[in-house]
Amino acid sequence: MNNSGFLRDNLKLRQILLGITLWAIAVVFMLPVYYLIVSTLKGAEEVTLYPFALPKTLNISKYITAWNKMSYPRAFFNTFTITSLSVLFSTLIASVAAYSIARHKSRFNKFVFFLVLSGIMIPGQVSLVSLYNIVRRLGLMDNILGLVVIYSGSSTVLPLFLIKNFISTTIPIELEEAAKIDGCSLYKTFFSIVFPLLRPIIATVIIITALGIWNDYLNPMLFLQSRKNATILLEINRNIGQFAVDWSGMFPMLVLGIAPLSLFYLFMQKYVISGVVAGAVKG
Repeated sequence: MNNSGFLRDNLKLRQILLGITLWAIAVVFMLPVYYLIVSTLKGAEEVTLYPFALPKTLNISKYITAWNKMSYPRAFFNTFTITSLSVLFSTLIASVAAYSIARHKSRFNKFVFFLVLSGIMIPGQVSLVSLYNIVRRLGLMDNILGLVVIYSGSSTVLPLFLIKNFISTTIPIELEEAAKIDGCSLYKTFFSIVFPLLRPIIATVIIITALGIWNDYLNPMLFLQSRKNATILLEINRNIGQFAVDWSGMFPMLVLGIAPLSLFYLFMQKYVISGVVAGAVKG
């Protein structure tokens, strides 16, 4: 009894220490977010003198100024259109390709799989000159569609890898064999049976891909010249002075930039968690 009580107390102590450690890590990671949000509600002088203190008075005028200077509705629409279309196409392409590679094992499919994965090892900056020439010759410069095409191809590698492994390890092939016996075609089997079962990994892929595309600055800077097609990050950059930066004025722009993506992640995470729990129960 004494030994069991000691083990129980030891386990409880470990849980308390683990909880304290996790809270400390959370505070460290949330501190920049706190500083960012609090700074948007202060004046320039208050931000400099009292960086981590709460604002003496709430002032949302900076958000109104940032909204107008960024032309936020237009910038948000452009960013949302590019991100949503790119995520849609890249996820669909990766899902179909991953299913073919996972279920039809051949030397050719294996070669294609490793060839696509080799793209992870090549920095995107290496191909910028060639990519720029291709986009220019296709007449897609300063066109949102041009960025959608670029992202739809470049954002397929990691989703392909994740979805392929998910299909191979999680989805039983017997379901597809039963569907084939019932007369389902290959396309109907994939879209009616396999694709709905991919929801957990699809949610993860969507979050990762959307995060990368939304926060990308280099490609929009190269391929979007006019302000009517500018994304949120381009608008933030245009409002940075040549010789100085008004941080108190730029912080609200940053909050407006990350807020939609944060809400999107909070909405999508429940699908990821439910998928993980379901997989653990099945395992």
